[in-house]
Amino acid sequence: MADTATPLSAPERQRRHAVRVKTQTAEQKRIRKMVTPEGAVLNFKISTFSERMGAFIIDIIFQFLIIIGIVLVIGFIASPFGFNGWQVAGAIATVLIFFVRNFYFIFFEIGRKAATPGKRMLGLRVATRNGGQLKANAIIARNFLRELEFWLPLSALFGLGGTGVSGWISLLIFAWCMIFVFFPLFNKDKMRVGDLVAGTIVIHSPKVQLLKDIASATPHAVKQSGIIFTPAQLDIYGIHELHVLEDVLRQSTPDIKRNVANRIATKIGWVPEPGQTDILFLEAFYGGLRKHLEQGMLFGKKKVDKYDFSY
Repeated sequence: MADTATPLSAPERQRRHAVRVKTQTAEQKRIRKMVTPEGAVLNFKISTFSERMGAFIIDIIFQFLIIIGIVLVIGFIASPFGFNGWQVAGAIATVLIFFVRNFYFIFFEIGRKAATPGKRMLGLRVATRNGGQLKANAIIARNFLRELEFWLPLSALFGLGGTGVSGWISLLIFAWCMIFVFFPLFNKDKMRVGDLVAGTIVIHSPKVQLLKDIASATPHAVKQSGIIFTPAQLDIYGIHELHVLEDVLRQSTPDIKRNVANRIATKIGWVPEPGQTDILFLEAFYGGLRKHLEQGMLFGKKKVDKYDFSY
């Protein structure tokens, strides 16, 4: 006899519905709207405290492995020189460890992906809170403050209980450590003090495949539309703007598409032709810009964004 599903009781249905509503509400609370310089309104999901802590632990492990590798290499090179060689090696290793500890995060976050290996593994990246370009000074500021937020408190914690340290001093040091370490738990955007100062936020950056309706903006479709852009017009924007335009075509409203189309047309000096719709113009520009950037990369030219003038 075939098994039949046992009907859920009314209290159980209500409980499951309440859990589902609570989960959806919690997810909605993590959604933030950002307005890009191009006028596009994009929805982003902020990271949780546990996700940020997990990414940080992964990065600490990577840093530890790098430091161990540096010490072993320097020790191997210094071993033929005896005791004095090890002293020199220790001094050099200390300086290199300082640079690894402080510039590991800056090196990775200042790149195009704006994420360390730990963040990339968990699908996170750094972004500005106002939707603008992520600049180097913001990356440097948020990461140098990590010395105050984590490394200094960690050193202080290891120093607790030493001779000459009173109980009140130990208590104050412990409270200071806890304030900085758990600061993301006490604000809705889960920001560190470094994020607060630098104007940044850590968001989800899931890997999204290009949808067929966007990928269909091929030269054939562009040729059918009769819209052709000059290289000078396409040189204005870069890879970042291409990704923003992709999001606009995929998930924005008609009003946002109209706004973005007007901004691009004004920026490149384009005069709309009779019968030209916003979606037709945006698809044609997306196809033209994508082809233009791909051709440039074949010759070793990579334009990161509209602020990149080395292209």
